[in-house]
Amino acid sequence: MACAAPAYSAVTVTSPINGSQVASPFLLKATASECSGQSIASMGYSIDNSTDTTIVYSTSVNATVSSSTGAHVLHVKSWGNQGASCVTDVTISVGSVSATPATASNLPSTAIAVSGIQKQSYYWKSTSDQGTSGIASGAMSMTSSPSLSGSTRKFVTSYRNAAGERFWTSFGADTKAHNFLYDVYLYLDSTATDIANIEMDMNQVVGNGQTIIYGFQCDGYTNSWDYTTNAGSPENPADQWVHSSIPCNPRNWTRNTWHHIQVAYSRDDSGNVTYKYVTFDGVQKNINETVPSAFALGWGSTLLTNFQVDGLGGYGKANVYMDKLTVYRW
Repeated sequence: MACAAPAYSAVTVTSPINGSQVASPFLLKATASECSGQSIASMGYSIDNSTDTTIVYSTSVNATVSSSTGAHVLHVKSWGNQGASCVTDVTISVGSVSATPATASNLPSTAIAVSGIQKQSYYWKSTSDQGTSGIASGAMSMTSSPSLSGSTRKFVTSYRNAAGERFWTSFGADTKAHNFLYDVYLYLDSTATDIANIEMDMNQVVGNGQTIIYGFQCDGYTNSWDYTTNAGSPENPADQWVHSSIPCNPRNWTRNTWHHIQVAYSRDDSGNVTYKYVTFDGVQKNINETVPSAFALGWGSTLLTNFQVDGLGGYGKANVYMDKLTVYRW
């Protein structure tokens, strides 16, 4: 049963986000600094009007919670060492994540699609990523073979000392969109043995002028899909990779074959990003992790995508082909 909220409540819930849609089971992350001026003795949570409250004797909760589908209220609670009680209520909609990968036909009718982004030949640029060691250079060209649409972009990364080359383009501007689906086809040839990571990012400048970074990569060092978080503040950012439990290594991808990748994520108005799922060749894996990802970079309004290839080892050259890059937003 939910406890009544006092005048002062310091229960902070970072996942799930209030008003969000989640799949069961979902991740609950919350902290409590104090309750009505009292030190925290314990925390707990319950759903709707259930009298079954899970107690955690700590100042934080990091738990996997199962729930039936539908609309629910998650009550996240804390108790002070002198008996005070505090609660933060989070409204969520629980649904099952379809095993069928998202397509234009099952996205919301309000979704806006920008397709064929790989064909924007005039706008694509490249630079050696200073976040990696060594030096890299890149070249791009358009080709009709291999191709799905007839207009494939070929990225060539030459590197020394495990350096990475970042390719990027702006494809619009939208300060209001909160939900995104990144949808792309990638093709690797025999040079895939020289690839350490493949990074697929999106950046969005929102209404307050901050840049939301949606960073995502297939990490061949840790064999995992990774996502980014800002471990600092927007004004003093600390961009870091977080390793998910979902396996990925680009050197294990089948050669000379088109691979279909979809990444779904959303943001709230405070700059927190929820990475929902990744689909690789029709197999969907849930992530459901929420992290802060707002950066005060001073950019003008833009939607921008980065595509980066990091080299493996002392030196080498790797080719990656991209087709049918589409970003949906709503």
